[in-house]
Amino acid sequence: MARIAIIVLTLAAALTAATAAVWTSPWWWWAAVPLLLLGALGARDLAQRRHSVLRNYPVLGHARFALEKIRPELQQYFIERNYDGRPFDRDVRTIVYERAKGTDAEEPYGTERDVYQPGHEFLVPSMAPCPVPKTPPRVRIGGPDCRRPYDMALLNVSAMSFGSLSANAVLALNGGAAAGGFAHDTGEGGLTEYHLRPGGDLVWEIGTGYFGCRTGDGDFDPGAFADKAAHEQVKCVSLKISQGAKPGIGGVLPGAKVNAEIARAREVPEGKTVVSPPYHRVFSTPRELVRFIARLRELSGGKPTGFKLCVGSRRQFLAVCKAMLEEGTAPDFIVVDGAEGGTGAAPLEFADHVGAPLTEGLMTVHNALVGTGLRDHVKIGASGKIATGTDLVKRMVQGADYGNAARAMMFAVGCIQAQRCHTNTCPTGVTTQDPRRARALDVGDKTPRVQRLQEATVASALQIMASMGVTEPAGLRPHMLRRRVDPCTELSYAELYEWLEPGQLLAEPPASWAADWHAADPDRFTV
Repeated sequence: MARIAIIVLTLAAALTAATAAVWTSPWWWWAAVPLLLLGALGARDLAQRRHSVLRNYPVLGHARFALEKIRPELQQYFIERNYDGRPFDRDVRTIVYERAKGTDAEEPYGTERDVYQPGHEFLVPSMAPCPVPKTPPRVRIGGPDCRRPYDMALLNVSAMSFGSLSANAVLALNGGAAAGGFAHDTGEGGLTEYHLRPGGDLVWEIGTGYFGCRTGDGDFDPGAFADKAAHEQVKCVSLKISQGAKPGIGGVLPGAKVNAEIARAREVPEGKTVVSPPYHRVFSTPRELVRFIARLRELSGGKPTGFKLCVGSRRQFLAVCKAMLEEGTAPDFIVVDGAEGGTGAAPLEFADHVGAPLTEGLMTVHNALVGTGLRDHVKIGASGKIATGTDLVKRMVQGADYGNAARAMMFAVGCIQAQRCHTNTCPTGVTTQDPRRARALDVGDKTPRVQRLQEATVASALQIMASMGVTEPAGLRPHMLRRRVDPCTELSYAELYEWLEPGQLLAEPPASWAADWHAADPDRFTV
């Protein structure tokens, strides 16, 4: 009752003051109206029961919510240092922007990073550097069963679906890939006109929803797959097992977001909610996975076919390796997605705490393939926060043959790390289906930026490798990357980690791998 009385008295006082002021002079309206509105807002704050702050601090409490809303912008522009922003710090964002624009990407006065901080990593330069290759090397993707191998660039556009990205963003990315001669992964949202129109090489990703090649009840449709895989631009096919930022869960696209274009691309009913399950319906064992990969390769006419995963259980991946050996066939490539990889939306617990980071994931896959004698037939791609030449060289030292970048490519087309990808309110038109916002992204301007970023990043990687005395990725070795483990000690990757010899798991597994190797079952995904 007391609170109601305060509300009534507040409104009465505000109304009385406004009326008296207006009768004195019409000019008082300029003060009376705002005061009356503030009085009404204060009365509403006192009456509502949802926010305790507003009940105790009417009107003034709104400042707290306003500041909280713009906190990311305040943090990014005024508080964070050049090297401590997340997920990408300002130094990295700046170098990507500069390379995309074709401007100088150099810094004066030396590093701002603490090179004695535990965890700091550095590449080992040579006293006898090599000339930088004039032509970037490419990676031949295609094992013994592949009839149409593809030469992959050292850096490519990672998986991002139309729906997650705007049509203009997809057009710019694929146009950049076409101009620069590198590959563009479609993401699991289907093969769309925006992927095909510019003419860039495509890696068609198939997820658990089988979008673009699904039956009416959501199962895999081999006929629809074969028709689309026959596109000349489709150079490889990638089966998505899991994604780094959210391994082990599917996705839900609300019906309100399933417009006509997205419905056509995904071959689903317009306006109805679409569910991507966390698991595949076409296989449930390692052996069935390997057989399905082989089936996709045949249906595609012999194009390179592989899968993408965020590594979890080493035992399960070894089971897949055993299935490859017993079936006598293997994927042409495996893309390892690190837990630090990006996503349009994921539960915080999954993004922060589920899945192996890219370093451990890469070395697990690389060593398992080496130890089973399969490494020469299966190429490895790395995906997860690759943005600079240094990132690319590190990943190749750790076992990758090539790299894929997603968020760095988004920066190239205008992303400012606003982190509103899941809200449909992206301020730069990159991750939105709002036509008004998406039109801000000019395809003609952004397309060459994608091409320039890829070219400059690969050139940087080659320059770094040359400074290490290496002319091609095959010359990189674990001892060339070192990590500081405490202020007085730094060790190479050759010393920090175990590296298997070719065929070692088949001959005599080392003690650290023996239990997982013996427990791995090609007919069960045993944890």
